[in-house]
Amino acid sequence: MNVDDNETTPVLIVGGSLVGLSAAVFLAWQGVPVMLVDKHRGSSPHPRAIGFTTRTVEHFRQVGVEVPPSLQGMKPPRRARVESLTGTWLEEYPWTPGGKGAYGAEDSPVHAIAITQDRLEPLLRARAVGLGADLRPGTELLGFVQDTDGVTATLRRRDDGHEYRLRAQYMVAADGAASSVRAALGIGRHGAGPLSVQRSILFRARLDEYLEHGVVQFEIEQPDLTAFLTTYSDGRWVLMLSDDIERAADEQIQVVRQAIGRTDIPIELVTTGRWELAGLIADRFSAGRVFLAGDAAHQLPPNRGGFGANTGIDDVHNLAWKLAAVLSGKSEPRLLDTYDAERRPVADLRHDQLFARADYKTHLTAPTTDVPVLDDASIELGQLYRSAAVLGADANLPPAQRPDQWAGQPGTRAPHLWVTIDGKESSTLDLFERDWVLLSEDDRWAVTAARLAAQLDIPVTFVHIGADAKPVEPNAFRTAYGLESDGATLVRPDGYIAWRTSTAPPDPIHALDAALNATAMPTRW
Repeated sequence: MNVDDNETTPVLIVGGSLVGLSAAVFLAWQGVPVMLVDKHRGSSPHPRAIGFTTRTVEHFRQVGVEVPPSLQGMKPPRRARVESLTGTWLEEYPWTPGGKGAYGAEDSPVHAIAITQDRLEPLLRARAVGLGADLRPGTELLGFVQDTDGVTATLRRRDDGHEYRLRAQYMVAADGAASSVRAALGIGRHGAGPLSVQRSILFRARLDEYLEHGVVQFEIEQPDLTAFLTTYSDGRWVLMLSDDIERAADEQIQVVRQAIGRTDIPIELVTTGRWELAGLIADRFSAGRVFLAGDAAHQLPPNRGGFGANTGIDDVHNLAWKLAAVLSGKSEPRLLDTYDAERRPVADLRHDQLFARADYKTHLTAPTTDVPVLDDASIELGQLYRSAAVLGADANLPPAQRPDQWAGQPGTRAPHLWVTIDGKESSTLDLFERDWVLLSEDDRWAVTAARLAAQLDIPVTFVHIGADAKPVEPNAFRTAYGLESDGATLVRPDGYIAWRTSTAPPDPIHALDAALNATAMPTRW
């Protein structure tokens, strides 16, 4: 290795699947130069994840990632327990308790969508490159050391074996459940632990006639076969088996035919997979200048809530604006401590929700009847952040509930409302991009916001509700945000409420100054 060929980057991302690519997009969109390395040269031939939630689609919408329409329609996919596709259909399950499973689409300008991971990743790559990210596929991390000023990574190009060093100010580890970065940091994990080893057979077959009822997921139950069968609605199907048996090609075709209940349909084998089903959460999501995200931080088994990949994408959306604020010199580095404080409780909540539901409850050795099952909207759009970057989210509040139950509580996602901006109908979510935003019906807050933005060197945009943005429904803003006519709400760049005052305080400048100093953590020169 030539030690003189050091390169530098503000942020190094290790891992180039969904979470790593999302991190590259979010950071580059924030104007942060970023380099991503991935030992693989492209997407896995296995489609893997398919369901992306309302909140994930909101993130993609914000940064200009255009996701094509779902091949499985607008409604949540349906699941049935059957002997085989042609055998007896035993029962159909609701998507989630309560049977709705819409991920709060009524509380958002977008909706959850089904797109396979191998088709979403190229869209993210293209957007990241378009925003200026430096993507280096076929490059593996050999090791790293960190000090008080940054991280020095040793990298190797797999095509020619060339090794070189890279100096980064921060590193994001999105290198999967078996994360070498997490292991090197000595970070342990807690949770339900390993559950089983899953084998998957990806194949093509003409089976569309069995989708006419709208069911796309099938639990196969036979005396000598228990399996899970689902379609990607593009001609590809996957059969999941938990017996961890290596099967030859003819044996794969045989078990697929047993699951579908027919031997007269051609089966085209595409690929196979082997992976560990587990519920494990890292004890810390950061160490020094290194941050864990995605499966490196939380290994969550696949379920009807889509907690795995979506939780990871949420992670890096939370982290990106904080890194951007610190790297630009606007905020103190202690803002980055709020990443672990905000995201790890969410991962723990989703882990517990998984094992409170029928899919995985049987895997637990201890009773979990004390864990109430939350609906999708609560988990995806109603989670509560508690950290130094939020004022007013005390310990007595629940960790999550439906968005309409919060009504603008600090620490929650700012509510979506339809508003008219410059004569066009938009969502309030369109107001939240890279700046802090102060919302109020009282335009006297405008001078206060401008004065403090200049004084603290924190970008704060004031939006006059009723003038700059006119709610389509009268009084909807006050109800959704929990404000009186002279109150105000401070929204972070990630669209979460940092602070609010229901009515105007006696000294608005002092109140907003205190809120910004506490939550934005401006740098003191």
